[in-house]
This record gives sequence, C-alpha cells and structure tokens, in this order.
Amino acid sequence: MKALLSRAPGGPDTLELAEIADPVAGPGELLVRVHYCAINYPDVLVIEDKYQFKPPRPFAPGSEVSGIVEAVGEGVTGWAVGDRMLALTASSGGLAEKVAVPAARAFKVPDGLPLREASALLMTYATTIHGLVDRGHLAEGQTLLVLGAAGGVGLSAVELGKAFGARVIAAVSSAEKAEVARAAGADDVLVYDRAPFDKDQSRALAEAIKAKVGPEGAHVIYDPVGGDYAEPALRAIAWEGRYLVVGFPAGIPKLPLNLTLLKSCDVCGVFWGAFTMRDPARHQEHVATLFRLWAEGRISPRVTEVYPLERGGEAIAKLAGRGAIGKLVVEIAAAG
Repeated sequence: MKALLSRAPGGPDTLELAEIADPVAGPGELLVRVHYCAINYPDVLVIEDKYQFKPPRPFAPGSEVSGIVEAVGEGVTGWAVGDRMLALTASSGGLAEKVAVPAARAFKVPDGLPLREASALLMTYATTIHGLVDRGHLAEGQTLLVLGAAGGVGLSAVELGKAFGARVIAAVSSAEKAEVARAAGADDVLVYDRAPFDKDQSRALAEAIKAKVGPEGAHVIYDPVGGDYAEPALRAIAWEGRYLVVGFPAGIPKLPLNLTLLKSCDVCGVFWGAFTMRDPARHQEHVATLFRLWAEGRISPRVTEVYPLERGGEAIAKLAGRGAIGKLVVEIAAAG
C-alpha cells in the first residue's frame, strides 16, 4: 500500500510517498481502508519530534481518519466488514491507504453523514465539547470568547457555543476569517493584529476584547492559540470566569497570575486525549451528542481544502503556517 512517511525528523517537505506492507488487524483492532485523513496540529509537531508521543520511524503522520472496515481483529464485537467509521489511530499512521486502529477508539458513522466531514469531527468538536462542558461549564446565556475562531478547533467552539445557548464572540486575524466565523454563527467578531505585541499593543487588544464581550466580561474563554493573545484575553474575563487552555501554535504564554486573583477566575487545562483514556464512557456520550447535533444541523464540520495523498505535506505546512480556515483533509480512497 501507499503511505506518506516520515523517515527522519524534519518539516513537511521531508515526507516521502512510499510503498509499504499492508497492516493487519491485531487483537482488539479494526483494519480500515482509509478514505480521508484530517490534518491536525499534532501532525506538525510529531514529524519534528516535538510531540509528546514519538512513534518509531518510519511512520506516516495522521491520527484522525474515516473509512471502511476491511477486517475485524480477535476479540472485537459490534463491528463488521463494510461498516462506515471514523477513528483515532494510536498516534500516527493515518496518511496511508490502510491503518489498523483500536476498536475502542472507533465510532460508526451514521447513515447520511459524509465520511469526508466525519474525518474532521473528533479532534476538533470532541475536544471542544469536553472543554466547554466538562471544563468550562458553559451555561445558556453566558458569553463565550473564542480565540483563533476560524480554524477547525475555533469554528467548532463557535458552533457548539451557539448550540449550547451562549453569546459567542469570535476573535480572528483577518477580515476573511471574520466572515467565516460569522457564517458559523458568531454573534460578534473581533479582528486582531498578528503577534508579537509590545505592552501598548497588548493593552489595546485587551481593551478591544473588553469592548466586544461587554462590561461583565467573558464567562468562558476558549484559547487554542496561546502566545501573546492569552494575556489580553484573560484581562477581559468575567468574575469567576473560566479560561480554557487548549493549544499553543502561537507559543506558550506566561500569564500574570495576579489577574486570576483579581477576577477570582480559573485557568483550566483541556487535555482531551488524556480525558478520552481516563473517562471513555463520558467520551462516548460526547460523540453521541455530536452526531445528534450534526444530524439536526446545529453543527457542521467545515472541510475547506482537500489534498491528495502525495500532497499531504502541503496540508501540514499550511496548518503550521496558520493559514488554514476550517479543516484541511487528505483524500486517500474514493469518496464515501
């Protein structure tokens, strides 16, 4: 089978299309013919050996796939050859024609929901529903501020925030991204400059955010960006608000902790991957909710660009450069 391999640490340009042996479904696994592999920020890090998991080389990056079950491993029940599914791989392997995945990390895709968009569901919407519900305790009528609101994770927060009855303020880096956030349902949009910021720029951004969220502040802040954007956002948080730490493509911020005292607020980590392992039953509930909201038209994963397998590195590079709007997906087999 064909796979896009990382043979040595490096950027997306080091990936190599190659022929490798087909995997097999081991005990507790499903063998999947991959139709689509969604690209996520861990794919940027794992090929450079900067991610917390370091698979042995050579490996194909990609950990979020949709496709068709080709074989069922020993001990697996409830699955059959031909089932439509989406899954997380163990940590890599998705940018290949076939991959063996743990059955415990796989979900059947309901009829009527396309496999292409299904590949973009788990690492964005499932991360966000865990963040907003379990960590942020977002309630109807509260104000939600979303940073990086036009990326895959950010758009999921805009849509789920609206589905849960929040007032959503989307913060983005361009007018084009602002239109995307508005189309996803944001109540208001703030276009911020690109970091780095000096003290005056940081203070100006804080004031701009405060003007958008209103005098009470943001009850929940969803931050998949980090860097110099974090402190200005935190300055706009409500009394007893919740600041959700999701990711750091702009760098790991240093927050002045006196702000948490002054606002009596919480800074909450959202480590979705660990959550799925520690509370799989709750994770299953969240995914069932996502499928229901999708079927009802209240969320809709946005795949904005599709790449062939041989150009998968380009998709990773675009995400690394923060140029992606919505979700980037690599198509590997016929559409489903």
